[in-house]
Amino acid sequence: MVLQRWDPLFDFGRMHRSMDRFWRVFPRNPAYINGRDGTKWSIPLDAYEEGDNLVVRASLPGVNPEDIDVTVEDRILTISGSTKVDEKRDEDGYLLRERRTGSFYRTVRLPETVDATKGEPHYENGILTITLPKVEAKKAKHLTVTTNKALDSNEK
Repeated sequence: MVLQRWDPLFDFGRMHRSMDRFWRVFPRNPAYINGRDGTKWSIPLDAYEEGDNLVVRASLPGVNPEDIDVTVEDRILTISGSTKVDEKRDEDGYLLRERRTGSFYRTVRLPETVDATKGEPHYENGILTITLPKVEAKKAKHLTVTTNKALDSNEK
């Protein structure tokens, strides 16, 4: 067992660095969380493999398909767009306002195994589904394992 000298300032420094990282990513403005102040907000998504395809599904309830922009550049998939408030109301008249408005975006790095040029986005019931097929050369090949069961007649 090795004894180490305890330095209380080291623990305070580690705590300070942890709190500093926390406050750098924490939004300072509560309106930023709901995206009401015109800032961009992130959208939740799922990505999974289904057969020979990579499928990305994003939740975009209440967004018109015309307001959604899907681009792929240098293996980076970007989903962006904006939503608008339908009715004009005084900000003070709301008792509760949780629906997000403003612009949104999300970027995801795609693996080298997908062919982004053949991607197919589809929007239905508030879910954007993007299907990206795998590149034919990058698909896993199934090899059959064989054994040599034939024995020479001299071996017994």
